[in-house]
Amino acid sequence: MPDHESLNDALITCVRAAGGSKQVGHKLWPSKTVDAAQRHLLNCLNEGKAERLDPEQVLQLAGLARRAGCHAYAEFANQVLCYGPPVPIEPKDEADQLRRDLLQMGKVMQSALARLESIEQSTGLRTAG
Repeated sequence: MPDHESLNDALITCVRAAGGSKQVGHKLWPSKTVDAAQRHLLNCLNEGKAERLDPEQVLQLAGLARRAGCHAYAEFANQVLCYGPPVPIEPKDEADQLRRDLLQMGKVMQSALARLESIEQSTGLRTAG
């Protein structure tokens, strides 16, 4: 059973974690005044109102919450869809892993190039290029 009763409930948790309805509303709709953006966001999160966040805004809100350490959206979606718990990856850790991967790829390319040159020299084969 999800910790949140509905997607809306999870999104409200995300708003709170990301700084509250004034801050989040203004980030979602920067062209609106702070108060107008807040009212619009609160209407979007009120199940009795017609306004709704579009999918991109839901993801933007989830990203704001994630940066604040809140994973309510991912946890709710994963539980409803029968996935395991989300495993957040810190951007620094991902960047470090990508650097390691690139270094390893460079070593593999150097080894392959050396092997290719060896084959070409020993057989007299030359590739076009």
